[in-house]
Amino acid sequence: MLWSLADGRPLPAGELARAGGVSASTASAHLNRLIAAGWVAAERHGRHRYIRLINADVAALLEALALAGGTNGARSVRPGPAPELRLARSCYDHLAGRAGVALTGALLADGTLTQEGRIFEVSAAGRGRLAELGIDIAAVEREARERGRFLARACLDWSERQDHLAGALGQALLERVLALAWFERKRGSRDLRLTNAGRRALSREFGVRLF
Repeated sequence: MLWSLADGRPLPAGELARAGGVSASTASAHLNRLIAAGWVAAERHGRHRYIRLINADVAALLEALALAGGTNGARSVRPGPAPELRLARSCYDHLAGRAGVALTGALLADGTLTQEGRIFEVSAAGRGRLAELGIDIAAVEREARERGRFLARACLDWSERQDHLAGALGQALLERVLALAWFERKRGSRDLRLTNAGRRALSREFGVRLF
């Protein structure tokens, strides 16, 4: 159920019960415990109760638990992560999978980002590079301050076992590559489909080749 919420979308409790393969009453009991623990929040919309992760830190924790457990980030009865999930997915509000790790690596390699521990910094030259991509870094910084969140931090990718970019800048980057139609969301899923235009653009702009 938690994995179904990992892309940040609020989902109705009934849908989460189906995702978990349990009865509505069992799902409700588990969700109530998660609410009490501060992992998820509930919102009422008419007759339905919608559940969402409380913040991106919980999504990062899920990724870390999946990595530590050597699982596919879902029920252990599943045979393994689909190739599409490994290639590109949303991790709460940022890009993950091979695409997320490769793009983060490219931004480090070209000097757009520097890394100190688990924190990324945007270089002076990187501000111009992000502007060329259509990201207003000043606006992203302002939003990060207002929301009390990191501008750019490392999130350990469970399938690649390397860092990808999270934080306010990670969110802005995912929103931008979706707006550019480099990736497309799959309805009802956190999987992202790499488009042909995106494949060409990532290769041309960042030297990232995803096959």
